[in-house]
Amino acid sequence: MILRPQTPTLWVLLFSLKGSIIPAIWRKVLYTVLLSSLVVATHGTLYHYKVIITSTPFTLWGLTLAIFLGFRNNVAYQRFWEARTLWGELLIVTRNLARQTRSLLPDLDSQGRRQLGNQLIAFSYALRDQLRGTPQSEDVRRLLGDEAAALATSRSPTNVLLASLGQRFADRGRASGASDITLAAIDQQMTRLSYVLGGCERIRNTPIPYPYILMLHRIVHVYCFLLPFCLVDSIGWFTPLAVCVLAYTFFGLDALGDQIADPFDTQPNDLPLDAMSRNMEIAVLEILGETDLPEPLKPVDGLLL
Repeated sequence: MILRPQTPTLWVLLFSLKGSIIPAIWRKVLYTVLLSSLVVATHGTLYHYKVIITSTPFTLWGLTLAIFLGFRNNVAYQRFWEARTLWGELLIVTRNLARQTRSLLPDLDSQGRRQLGNQLIAFSYALRDQLRGTPQSEDVRRLLGDEAAALATSRSPTNVLLASLGQRFADRGRASGASDITLAAIDQQMTRLSYVLGGCERIRNTPIPYPYILMLHRIVHVYCFLLPFCLVDSIGWFTPLAVCVLAYTFFGLDALGDQIADPFDTQPNDLPLDAMSRNMEIAVLEILGETDLPEPLKPVDGLLL
């Protein structure tokens, strides 16, 4: 996630590359500018044939393209915001379970409380790894110890960890003399964890339909590549500048939609799952009364992962 001041200076707004979509699209924009320059140099002639395109089709195409891009980006942002809501729910439930471990299971010894806390923290790290499609991280191995090896071989490590966590809460609760009402309250929070897991898996495993994305990409490219032939006779050598601005707009919106459509990835505009998982670890350890807390992750060059 890109973290920048909410009131940047005019220089930053106009010329800053950090936090911009330009690094993802500059090759496409440069290609259209070079193509526009070639069209201007040849006066819109292709193999001795003058290509004449009026502004009417581009007006219709531009309107249609803007509608399609707006719809796709709205859908992508809905996915992004739902993912953020689910991880906010994960933080709430994690804090609730840590608090219940300390207050509702007072007879549980400190070692047993820390084991439950470690497994609870490991759930967020394991979920992060699963959603990003990366191998089991050192964070999971650090928190689970020998249990991590068996977890790494399962097809759904987070689901297995959730089942193990629920069983451990039930066993430790009964061993410490917790009532059925207390166990039901803890199980309710475990159910909310299961909903979070299912919601994240739904977003991760159900992308925006590929034919829709493919059609949108093609329309954007065709529009930007044909646009110089429409403008060359009316604005001459200003054509590359006009095409550059329009290409930046359309290619930028297209690339931004691609990034936030998968909010669990590691691209600049995706969710900072590393930092969010670290914050959960800090919150759980604080609630359990631990004093040796890790430091929160800080953004590097305005980027927080």
